[in-house]
Amino acid sequence: MIYLDNSATTKPCPAAVSAVTAALTEGWANPSALYEFGIHAARQLRDARHKVASALGSEPDRVFFTSGGTEADNWAIIGSAKRFGKKNKHIITTAIEHHAVLNTMKELESQGYQVTYLQPDNLGNISLSALKEALRPDTFLVSIMMVNNEVGSVMPIAQMAKLTHKLCPDAVFHTDAVQGFLKIPFNAKTLGADFISISSHKIHGPKGAGALYISPRFKSFPALLLGGGQEGGFRSGTEATPAIFGFAAAAADCAVSFRADIEKERLLIHGLVKKLSDLDGVVINGAHDAPHILSLSIPGVPTQNTINILQDHGICVSAGSACAKGHRSHTLTAMGLAPEIMDSSFRISLCRDNTKEELDELVHVIQSDILPRAR
Repeated sequence: MIYLDNSATTKPCPAAVSAVTAALTEGWANPSALYEFGIHAARQLRDARHKVASALGSEPDRVFFTSGGTEADNWAIIGSAKRFGKKNKHIITTAIEHHAVLNTMKELESQGYQVTYLQPDNLGNISLSALKEALRPDTFLVSIMMVNNEVGSVMPIAQMAKLTHKLCPDAVFHTDAVQGFLKIPFNAKTLGADFISISSHKIHGPKGAGALYISPRFKSFPALLLGGGQEGGFRSGTEATPAIFGFAAAAADCAVSFRADIEKERLLIHGLVKKLSDLDGVVINGAHDAPHILSLSIPGVPTQNTINILQDHGICVSAGSACAKGHRSHTLTAMGLAPEIMDSSFRISLCRDNTKEELDELVHVIQSDILPRAR
């Protein structure tokens, strides 16, 4: 199998599998328990927090574990509304966010909040000038993704956070960095974002774990889940230690070779784009600035047909976001692409394990078995 859908999920690395297995078979105590078995689990939990914080470039006590990126996004947005939204009712986001953000915004709109959706250009980029124009005195939250999960456009998050804080000093800035964490260089301490969402299963960790970085500006923040006061009172619920320990092991493992890995992925994507650009009938969509994401279209061949043909050859790709089955891409729609482009689009997303030979096979199948069907 040639797996080219790493933006949907990644294969857990051996270090993560080992950490999960050990947590399930040896260190399975509740870290809140006050006997040595539980205290040992608490020490391991603290160590896991330090590992994720190190990979993120943050203070360990500013990393709060969640069930994944969706919960982290929901918590940052809903928590900000609870904390700041009594007098201010305006939020800014983009039309190309993940549905974890977009559907949360819809819920807040139903409660009377006003949401401005910044529109991308035809490459999927959001400009600083568009954000500047949208900021208002009553803006209390800006939420903009770091890397678009469908077309790989990279947003200028540091500049956007700085602009937001300059023009609206009381507003907070959140970024969904699920596709950016350990894929593009950034440091939480210097990025300027107040909240950063990350996820385990996008970096070769297990599903079921993620984290929200909360800036030291916030000594308190409304909890999304209420209960026993775990995670320093910020996020209640017995910690999912197997998933968290696997997450931490994957973060530590990926951090070691992070820059070499993304350079390898970038070279693979650039080589793939060059070969595909030479094929009549293949359209490259979007900026693909991120090293691991590329959106393509073959007009005349519906998306599902392409996916099925590639699957018959043992190649896995996706229709776009794995969380938006059966719908035309909201990202490509916002970019203003033609219907025939959107209806034939599919996404390739790489990880450090992919090879040039795998991408050569993809090009071969596109050329020999898919393009002839478009004519």
